[in-house]
Amino acid sequence: MLNFAIETARDAGGILLEKFGRKIKISKKGDIDLVTEADLASEALILERIRSHFPKHSILAEESGAASVAGGDPTWKWIIDPLDGTTNYAHNYPCFCVTLALEHNGEIVVGVTYDPTRNELFAAEAGAGATLNGKPIRVSAINKLSDSLLVTGFPYDIKERKEPARHLHELLMLSRGVRRDGSAALDLAYVACGRYEGLWEEGLNPWDIAAGTLLVKEAGGQISYFDGSTLDIYRPPLAASNGLIHSQMIEILK
Repeated sequence: MLNFAIETARDAGGILLEKFGRKIKISKKGDIDLVTEADLASEALILERIRSHFPKHSILAEESGAASVAGGDPTWKWIIDPLDGTTNYAHNYPCFCVTLALEHNGEIVVGVTYDPTRNELFAAEAGAGATLNGKPIRVSAINKLSDSLLVTGFPYDIKERKEPARHLHELLMLSRGVRRDGSAALDLAYVACGRYEGLWEEGLNPWDIAAGTLLVKEAGGQISYFDGSTLDIYRPPLAASNGLIHSQMIEILK
């Protein structure tokens, strides 16, 4: 199933890359939450592939929502985001990806995130490690928050929150720096391969993080809630790290 996910992500990413930088139709799902024709075309390809190869599997997709299959097997669920980083994409900012994961009996067993602009494909299978373009990856070995590069993001309902950037000032002052790239799936992939030491973010959806949480775990990192407890991908917020700075982050986030 990992090879299927890899091939599907690459093909969906090809659609995104072909349409990138061109004049495309953009619609609003919310005040700052966008959807483009590229999202829809990428998702259509992914859904067709899954339904063709695994007709009894259920699907949770960003644009289509949840789709159960009559007479299907509810223990298998594909969780997909056909374009993570839609706002970036709509502004011709080349930081976006396709991300899809397979959940079995409540556990993520396959995760793939593909960045078509850099031709970087991050993949993981439960118990088999994580890779970047087929080569094994590991989280970084930095063990001090003060030496760490962190990343965060802001939720689409930011204007409705009383403290939309809580923790930002303190972590900015205590780390080497904080970035905000606009794609949680890529942020997690970058933690997995050691480009970032840590990530914290609120207001995420399962399709944003399903694949990425497996990537981080299989690369030797750590995932939790802000208080350090076990994360449920259906209930944000999320803290992710190389594991070595996790307790230092949690001291600030909790």
